[in-house]
Amino acid sequence: MMITSFSFPTKIIFGPGAIANLPATLQEIGGARPLLVTDKGLVASGLLARVTGSLEPTRSTCHVFDEVLPNPIEDNVIAGVKRYTAEGCDCVIAVGGGSPLDMGKAIALMSTHAWPMEQYDDKFDGYKNVRPIVPPVIAIPTTAGTGSEAGRSTVITLKSTGRKTVIFSPHLMPKIALVDPELTLALPPTLTAATGMDALTHCIEAYLAKGFHPLCDAVALHGIKLVAQSLIRAFENGKDLNARTDMMMAAIMGAVAFQKGLGVCHSLAHPLSTIAGLHHGLANAMLLPYVLEFNRDAAVARSADVAEALTHNRQNELAKSIVEMNMRLGIPAKLSAAGVKQEQIPAMIEQAWEDACHLSNPRVVTKEDLKSLYEKAI
Repeated sequence: MMITSFSFPTKIIFGPGAIANLPATLQEIGGARPLLVTDKGLVASGLLARVTGSLEPTRSTCHVFDEVLPNPIEDNVIAGVKRYTAEGCDCVIAVGGGSPLDMGKAIALMSTHAWPMEQYDDKFDGYKNVRPIVPPVIAIPTTAGTGSEAGRSTVITLKSTGRKTVIFSPHLMPKIALVDPELTLALPPTLTAATGMDALTHCIEAYLAKGFHPLCDAVALHGIKLVAQSLIRAFENGKDLNARTDMMMAAIMGAVAFQKGLGVCHSLAHPLSTIAGLHHGLANAMLLPYVLEFNRDAAVARSADVAEALTHNRQNELAKSIVEMNMRLGIPAKLSAAGVKQEQIPAMIEQAWEDACHLSNPRVVTKEDLKSLYEKAI
């Protein structure tokens, strides 16, 4: 048996009301001048006020940076680093869905590291260039999807390539994650569905990915079970705190699990965001049935394990089960229904081929396979 190195996540303060721990958390990391990274939607929703309100009794000087796009780009990072430096910040508090959390990590990274960002691309072992001088990050998720609060990576679209690029390093892990399910109670059904399916895709792809990581495998299977029992409930009743709590934990589990690797679903989904503007979770959800069918003969036993975790029946056809779940969540079956155009496929194939996620897919992927999968899904 080969020798494998294992590591698991950061400190996580989890549960309803966890946001009240922010002052103590900030003190724990030694932060006094945080840059609060978020997006304008979160500011407008009033959720950010709950976060900043919890800091009022402290003497911390908090500066808000809300220039984060739904699919974050390098220009956002540049602007954030300028703000971080100009305000003399000493840490980052990232609040929101996967985009603000990823942006918070990227700003922290580039506040102490040299440009260009391409040198940190995980596809080319860029982790070797990330040093342990990244300022501390506190992550506060407001969706149950990416699990970025417990992940070692950030995903940013770089200017030079126009491609979503994964930057991975243990030094990007948030020092502390404050995970409060109450912050997701007002999440609309469409976002609940898309982010929840993102968490499910992480768990499924991680479990099916090549490689040896039984710890991640076990976490992935339990994450699948949590999604199975709670995503529909959270979608149908956003105020169901138990369901919201389960989904927050499933998102964390997905991020823990995919340190093992992901698969071709993510390679296909990333260009759907950069080129077609789709929400990442929605893209994953729509592609997943086609990818599972593609992988079926290459991962028979593991697909049965996933089917059992998801439906309590190893004999159920996994791809069909995902189709049925998507229907219940109001997710379209075809990419064209979400506005993706046939003429966008050639450019998406090129970006998907350059994306490293498919390298750990259980079945070897060719460019022709990418073309076929897009055409089936369109």
